[in-house]
Amino acid sequence: MESLARGGTRWKRFAVVMVPSVAATAAIGVAIAQGALAASFSVSGQQFKVTASELDGDGFVQYGALDKGKTGAHPVAVVGMNSAEITDLCQSVVVPVPIFGDVTMRLEAGSSKNKDPRVYAKTLYIDADDLKTNATFTNVDIGVSVDDTTKGPGPAKRGEGGRGDYLPGSFAQQADKVHFEDVKQRAWATTAGTFKLSGLHMNVSRGKNECY
Repeated sequence: MESLARGGTRWKRFAVVMVPSVAATAAIGVAIAQGALAASFSVSGQQFKVTASELDGDGFVQYGALDKGKTGAHPVAVVGMNSAEITDLCQSVVVPVPIFGDVTMRLEAGSSKNKDPRVYAKTLYIDADDLKTNATFTNVDIGVSVDDTTKGPGPAKRGEGGRGDYLPGSFAQQADKVHFEDVKQRAWATTAGTFKLSGLHMNVSRGKNECY
């Protein structure tokens, strides 16, 4: 398919209905061997919030899908990246607990203040339904068929029966590289081949203490 934009085209503050979701989700418990994704799972009934000051990704693809879980189906924008490096990563989830009330589990890594190395992720998929960021794309193709994406780890690489049902031939976009700044995201799930969290700090506290 012919690209809609070639060369050094850069799209700043790009915001459309099918906005790409930043790959900045440090999901606790993801311990998958490098290059191997989970074949199938059901998402939980809770979303989590993620922030990052910066993210640089290579091999980017984004498409619409439907995640299935105990509370029903959730429309999401799935993003795949061959690799990503993230600065000032924060992830939080609020869990209602009987007797105690709300409890927040918060995770932080790759702090620029502590001069930690950046968070590194390989073969990363993010399923999100809300994103605010300043974005720059290099060699972006918008409107490519999801089946013909080539620049990132597209849906075909998620494996037979993998999560995130998508419509064959539907809208997708892809880019050689992406750069995100001041990221705020709400997500349902993530999977990764490798997730390296430098300077990891996890905290559990009563009340709501979300990343944003």
